[in-house]
Amino acid sequence: MSATIFVRERRKVEQGERKPRFRVVGVSGGDVKIYVKHMRKKELDQLAEATGAKVVFLKAGKEEKGGVEERS
Repeated sequence: MSATIFVRERRKVEQGERKPRFRVVGVSGGDVKIYVKHMRKKELDQLAEATGAKVVFLKAGKEEKGGVEERS
């Protein structure tokens, strides 16, 4: 079974800021342990490619109403 990494965009990061944009919400399946709370998109893509995991971007917030976007 391949792993799934659930992430969402951080709320307090502005466009062009040099902080990691994504918050790891959870990991399902596989033997993947993540020891950081915030990651950059490049880091997520590299992690997913190396482990064979798929990344699920959760959409939620004031201007968006629920939903899930999957990338593998």
